[in-house]
Amino acid sequence: MFNFLTNNFAIPAQTVADLYQYRWQVELFFKWIKQHLRIKSFFGTFENAVKSQIWIAISVYILIAIIKNRLDSKSDLYTILQILSLTLLEKTLLAQLVTRMESISDTAYTHNQRRRSTGKRGSVSDERSATTPA
Repeated sequence: MFNFLTNNFAIPAQTVADLYQYRWQVELFFKWIKQHLRIKSFFGTFENAVKSQIWIAISVYILIAIIKNRLDSKSDLYTILQILSLTLLEKTLLAQLVTRMESISDTAYTHNQRRRSTGKRGSVSDERSATTPA
């Protein structure tokens, strides 16, 4: 049970709790943008420059979410952003890049699970072969 403070006594308590929950989702959204789109500082000091930079970051976030949805990718948004930033000038279909990355990730995960279940650590060459695409 939570206690929420408000100075608006005209609305029901449930509405205050719902508004807080919506606000929290917005906070998480901006936290993700700050962490993953790396807005550490603003390029300008004028209001318009700051707003432009924030809108660009939001646009990138939405485009990455659309890509994830259209490709039906199991990768998280940050991974897709990393793929895009590393392969920006490549002439490879995005679907192929994401699929390749997911296959490498699955192979590495399976290899690590196998090592844990046997209690053995693989050699460096074993680890390299698990993360190198065929």
